[in-house]
Amino acid sequence: MTDALSWIGESGLIAVIRGYETATAVKIGDALIRGGIKVLEVTVDSPGALETVGELAAALQGRGLVGAGTVLDETTAVAAIRAGAEFLFAPSLNERVIEAANRYGKIAIPGVLTPTEMVRASECGARVVKLFPASVVGPGFIKQVRGPLPHIPVIPTGGIDEHNVVDYIRAGAFAVGAGGGLIGSDAREGNFDALVERARRLVETIAQARG
Repeated sequence: MTDALSWIGESGLIAVIRGYETATAVKIGDALIRGGIKVLEVTVDSPGALETVGELAAALQGRGLVGAGTVLDETTAVAAIRAGAEFLFAPSLNERVIEAANRYGKIAIPGVLTPTEMVRASECGARVVKLFPASVVGPGFIKQVRGPLPHIPVIPTGGIDEHNVVDYIRAGAFAVGAGGGLIGSDAREGNFDALVERARRLVETIAQARG
């Protein structure tokens, strides 16, 4: 497989699937892929999360990249990797999670909110960081921090949707993470065609923002 980090960077978007049981999550994943999204994340606090990761990884077969989210500890990290996760998304910085990802040749994306945490994550072996919650600091933070820390790719997550994604991309985001602002209520209502269209709009918006 192409290096997962390159895949994420080229895609520009990680779609976050949270709180859905496996059957529904797989349908969501299929809709997102049909809408042009290449990278999916299943949060481990979802029911049957590891089963979902495994089913999506098997179903996508080169059409997309599947990772695990809300990975807070090494045990969960290893279990997610064994289930088929190619990357580990986290809201926090845990050195053991980073070490586990690197040990198995996967990508750790620890959560950070300050320049100090960004540098610490990099020193621990993370090749990219998750700015969370991004809505608290906004795109201006990314633009400013990219000055002294241009070597640390940043993926803002939290409050990202089609209305503000352009600002984050133009500020220098490596990619963005989008969950509630992308999936909305369509999945629970079974309106997967609407989800396909929303995904397509977001993908097109990111491509246009990148010029």
